[in-house]
Amino acid sequence: MHPQTRCVSSLLRKWPYTFIMPFFVASLLLLVPLDAAQAHAVTQGDKGYIQEIFGVQLIPFTYLGAKHMVTGYDHILFLFGVIFFLYRMKHVAIYVSLFALGHSVTMIAGVLFNFGINSFIIDAIIGFSIVYKALDNLGAYKVWFGVQPNTKIVTLFFGLCHGFGLASKLIDYEIAADGLLPNLLAFNVGVEIGQILALGAILVAMGWWRRTDSFFRYAYTANVAIMAIGFIFIGLQLTGYFVA
Repeated sequence: MHPQTRCVSSLLRKWPYTFIMPFFVASLLLLVPLDAAQAHAVTQGDKGYIQEIFGVQLIPFTYLGAKHMVTGYDHILFLFGVIFFLYRMKHVAIYVSLFALGHSVTMIAGVLFNFGINSFIIDAIIGFSIVYKALDNLGAYKVWFGVQPNTKIVTLFFGLCHGFGLASKLIDYEIAADGLLPNLLAFNVGVEIGQILALGAILVAMGWWRRTDSFFRYAYTANVAIMAIGFIFIGLQLTGYFVA
């Protein structure tokens, strides 16, 4: 067993220690404006544009989808956790495709059938997905419960949750019914383009980092930091839910 793996396993057996850093960092949420909680929101300018146009507008919606994904830090952080220990491109493709499938199905179906979930609740679940994946990367479930959840099924499930997050926002924006389905499909294509661009940059950075000795040395710290940000998301969204 790698020395880093033994160290991580030892730390994970000490529950309080494992969560000290995440909760400490998450306490900083008190300094963050509540508006920052809107991880799935589009800009005010884009919102106005979406509400004003009608008919089939493929290029604008493709652009908006790509922009949403590239600037959607909750999506990016979850995917970063997913590919953190994936070394083969075929494995990256499988997990990213599962996430994209789930995201696409609930986003399109949610808007078409006008089925949304409270934005604060679904975004809190998305924050939980980040925490979950960080713990998975640390091997917490195997150490704590003696089982390893099926990561493919979990990735698909959280992809569905992420899609509902965006669907809830789009429903609030009342997109015109004229050209709705083509525009949603174009938006989804844009989301996948943005996902490829974001992942490409992440994979280049990860490839460089993995070639250094610091990767295994700081893998634990990196995932604890990811977990902390996930807790921040959860705290912001739950605060917004009760305050709003």
